[in-house]
Amino acid sequence: MGLIANYSCLSDANLKELKAMGSEEEILESVEEWNDEDELLLDIDKMWDVLHFVLTGVGTDHKDDNNPLSQAVLGITAVEELSDYLAYTEHDKLADIVAALEQFDMEEALESFDMAACKEAELYPNIWDYDEEEEEIKDELLHDFEQMKVFYKKVLEAKGHVLVSIC
Repeated sequence: MGLIANYSCLSDANLKELKAMGSEEEILESVEEWNDEDELLLDIDKMWDVLHFVLTGVGTDHKDDNNPLSQAVLGITAVEELSDYLAYTEHDKLADIVAALEQFDMEEALESFDMAACKEAELYPNIWDYDEEEEEIKDELLHDFEQMKVFYKKVLEAKGHVLVSIC
């Protein structure tokens, strides 16, 4: 099936609960439950690694805790000891992420998009030999980026926190 990235809005209570949880099973069950109840969701499917690459110049193996564009894709605080990737970003960091997304020129970045560079960087998913799909991939990246901007703005306005799960 592959690794899919989902972004959701956490309330103060959910965030407090998440920080207090112990077992992986408890955390994953709660996250699934919150996502079912949450109306503010973003699903960028399998494009998270390449989106990070287009935004930052590096794949998600090189998370940059000081770069709001990296934080937009991967969150800030990773929940350790899980088999799946789970991270959250607290509300007070969202304005910086929104500003960075607003200032980023995705159309310009996509003009120099290179399938060979994606393959060389070993980005997920491994689709970089299909040159005929380059335009489709660029369209999907632009769409996901625009959706991410809208999502972060809405969570900021709702005074929520962001939960990132890649599993």
